[in-house]
Amino acid sequence: MTCAPYLRAMTSLQQGRPVGELLRGWRQRRGLSQMDLALRAEVSTRHVSFLETGRSQPSRDMLLHLAEELDVPLRDRNGLLVAAGFAPVYAERPLDDPALRATREAVELVLAGHEPYPALAVDRHWTLVTANRAVGVLLSDLPPEVLQPPVNVLRLSLHPSGLAPRIENLRQWRDHVLTRLHRQVDVTADATLAALLEELRGYPVPAEAVDPKERDFAGVVVPLRVRTSLGRLSLFSTTTVFGTPVDITLAELAIESFFPADPETAEVLRRAATERSRQDA
Repeated sequence: MTCAPYLRAMTSLQQGRPVGELLRGWRQRRGLSQMDLALRAEVSTRHVSFLETGRSQPSRDMLLHLAEELDVPLRDRNGLLVAAGFAPVYAERPLDDPALRATREAVELVLAGHEPYPALAVDRHWTLVTANRAVGVLLSDLPPEVLQPPVNVLRLSLHPSGLAPRIENLRQWRDHVLTRLHRQVDVTADATLAALLEELRGYPVPAEAVDPKERDFAGVVVPLRVRTSLGRLSLFSTTTVFGTPVDITLAELAIESFFPADPETAEVLRRAATERSRQDA
């Protein structure tokens, strides 16, 4: 399956289309009828129809209301506002902006507090923003060229020159990554993510046998079983996002935290953290 249709659709979505067409695109992407959206937004179906066809122009408040009901990303809400002739309302500042100092410190605190287990922060395109020291266990001995910033963590995990040769359950992990990314493309309509998905799908698909001795997580989590300089580690991850951000940078920031999937991995990571502390002393 190719992502070319996604790329074409998303490119056209960003090329100065009327606000009504953009609204219709987001409604259809969410799988809603005009009546569904009208019921959610507590307006008439006729009003939704008039907005989509351009027979009526939405007010700023109505546009933001519909965008909220459609769960449109903040970046694209600004795009809707601009298309309707309004100024954008959501700021976008780099993470090193003084106004985001408290947020930056909170992210670093979360990452450091997760040690001795790996954790990292990524932006909307899965570009590495920062990481704790435990992530180094996963990246040790990788070719320097794949670690040159900006580092895309999904590309790094599946690239033949990255972590892929070390991942014992690569087919399972690959399917997990691609499914998750495909879902993100559906939700965000992001052309860069669609291009990344198409690229990752082009990487070699491994032949893989299932080890019957492996722990079964009943589909709740997908483990990452990877060989490292410290031995074989088995991990699973969770994602943390900011709850109610009004800044685009914060809305698009996520923290990926890895946890040990077995006692052996937990012990190896604890020993590694103890050794790092001794070296720092």
